[in-house]
Amino acid sequence: MNAMTDTPLDTDPLRDSALYFNRELSQLDFNFRVLAQAQDAQVPLLERLKYLCISCTNLDEFFEIRAGTMRHAQDLGLAPGPDGLAPATVLSRIHDRAAELVKSQYECWNDVLRPALSDAGVRVLGRNSWNARQTRWLRAYFRDEIMPVLSPLGLDPAHPFPKILNKSLNIVVVLKGKDAFGRAGNLAIVRAPRSLPRIIQLPENVSGGKHDFVFLSSVLSTFVDELFPGMEVKGAYQFRVTRNSELLVDEEEVDNIALALRDELIGRGYLRAVRLEIAEQCPKPIVRTLLENFDLPENAVYRINGPVNLNRVIQVYDLVQRPELKFPAYQQRVLPGVDSMFDTVADGDVLLHHPFDAFSPVLELIRQAAEDPHVLAIKQTLYRAGKDSPIVEQLVQAARNGKDVTVVVELRARFDEEANLGLADRLQEAGVQVVYGVVGYKTHAKMLLIVRREGRKLRRYVHLGTGNYHSGTARAYTDFGLITADPDIGNDVHLIFQQLSGLAPSLKLKCLLQSPFTLHAGVLKRIDRETKHARAGKPARIVAKMNALNEPQVIRALYQASQAGVQIELIVRGACTLRPGVEGISDNIRVRSIVGRFLEHHRVYWFANDGTPDLFCSSADWLERNLLRRVETGFPILDHDLRARVYDEALSNYLADNLSAWELQASGQYLRVVPEEGAMPHSAQATLLAKLCG
Repeated sequence: MNAMTDTPLDTDPLRDSALYFNRELSQLDFNFRVLAQAQDAQVPLLERLKYLCISCTNLDEFFEIRAGTMRHAQDLGLAPGPDGLAPATVLSRIHDRAAELVKSQYECWNDVLRPALSDAGVRVLGRNSWNARQTRWLRAYFRDEIMPVLSPLGLDPAHPFPKILNKSLNIVVVLKGKDAFGRAGNLAIVRAPRSLPRIIQLPENVSGGKHDFVFLSSVLSTFVDELFPGMEVKGAYQFRVTRNSELLVDEEEVDNIALALRDELIGRGYLRAVRLEIAEQCPKPIVRTLLENFDLPENAVYRINGPVNLNRVIQVYDLVQRPELKFPAYQQRVLPGVDSMFDTVADGDVLLHHPFDAFSPVLELIRQAAEDPHVLAIKQTLYRAGKDSPIVEQLVQAARNGKDVTVVVELRARFDEEANLGLADRLQEAGVQVVYGVVGYKTHAKMLLIVRREGRKLRRYVHLGTGNYHSGTARAYTDFGLITADPDIGNDVHLIFQQLSGLAPSLKLKCLLQSPFTLHAGVLKRIDRETKHARAGKPARIVAKMNALNEPQVIRALYQASQAGVQIELIVRGACTLRPGVEGISDNIRVRSIVGRFLEHHRVYWFANDGTPDLFCSSADWLERNLLRRVETGFPILDHDLRARVYDEALSNYLADNLSAWELQASGQYLRVVPEEGAMPHSAQATLLAKLCG
């Protein structure tokens, strides 16, 4: 039975698969919205190039994770999800939709951005456009810098098809003739070592242009004949294979998860293939050979009209110092001169809205804690910290200064596993107590706890965030951070750390909601409360912002709330499996996605609560994994003024956006929002830049 409706599960109309979009396809569609930024003439030219590259790297990750997981589900014969689509059907639709995206990406590059960049004096030269002087220089570069590190492999019984590293650049070469040993040529593979730059900048005195570039793939294809003297090169075709990168460690079957992950990481680059990108003109027999070697079906191949590693052109963004071709620089707001972060926070909670507010107060809080003789203990979660993290340096220093330092390092943070293993080793060597979290549950919560002796009492200072402790992403992602000395919040965070480092039972927290225990139930409870208010004739409203939404119980609860008359406005950046606008079901639900200069990352949940609003910031999206299979926190903003600020800046402001917003239709299509006649144009991010950084 459905506890909320007392309806038998098999007859519950809110479980109808027609009410749910597919998560994978919805995630894939997000990249069309990113690509639209690259196609927007109002965006500075080099920023458009950056958006194109982001859409390409996003697509890579999609195949490595989402498509890889779906192929695994197909192998296991798993049942369809709430959308009713079998894994094989999803994979077929992924191919069709991804092919559309790839076609649009290369049209954007070939027909729009590359010519526009050339007009602006930034030229990415194709092999057919090199003049004699450029060709001579590139040939010499090939011989001096590239050829010495290449190891071409002719394919024959003694040299079977080599292992191809995930996302590496390769050239398949068709040969005619015989080599020095009398062996007949057929096919050879040339692998581009990772040490080689994928974008080569031509000297100005050679090319005549200050910003002239060539893809490594073009150089390899042009001069590959020099690797096979005495043989005729009949064709050279670049290709790239993408592999499943989801590490599968059975944590219950290993004694040491760190050792198990180290073993898994060794082979990650050679896991099962999920996609083959190949030059558009490559003959079908060669494509078939590659598909057979990678054990891939026909619908896993993508023919490419350009470089297979188009995302590598992002290097041009950093190499070209042309401010007029980029977003205007801005100055992050800095907390006014603070001698003691502890005195400042003791006087009142501090709310930081990144990237508009600098991340420096968090760094300063940790630095002061490391040096303060009154600080006894520091506890922190680290999911992604970044290379050469100043936070790690301060935690090491704190341990050396005799503080009791405990760090929960999430070893399974996707694509940061290796970095986090190294980080854990460094912390342990400095005397920090390192905890790897809970078996089966990623620790995704962002928490910092500092215990300080003040007179005869101990006081807890806490930082809670919606984003990672990463100085780099704090300049690129929108996130909230709260620094507080509230005793109830401090005690809740203390209990969670005890639970993570020990074997404590489930907790009774006073302020925080916690996955996998109370956050899911807490969200459902508050949605249900709004539903009851609406049925009682009271005003009822929910506004929530997150990165993704797919948890079926939450979606059904939102449908029920909509049916009761609750006005629901969702700001969901990426995948959303809820279908809005269905008459009688979700006609009171509106879903929008914002794509702008910064990556939308904060999660905020607001419930009207009959005039006494509830507002939580959180590390968790409304996804099954976040609500049910991770350690996450949702933290209330208790200060009235700060709560109003979060609502105004992250919710009301974004609902008013009519320049960077996309509206999700009942059909599944996203339509770009345009200002209504007479309405003032409004960009949420631009408004915050002007308001907070102006």
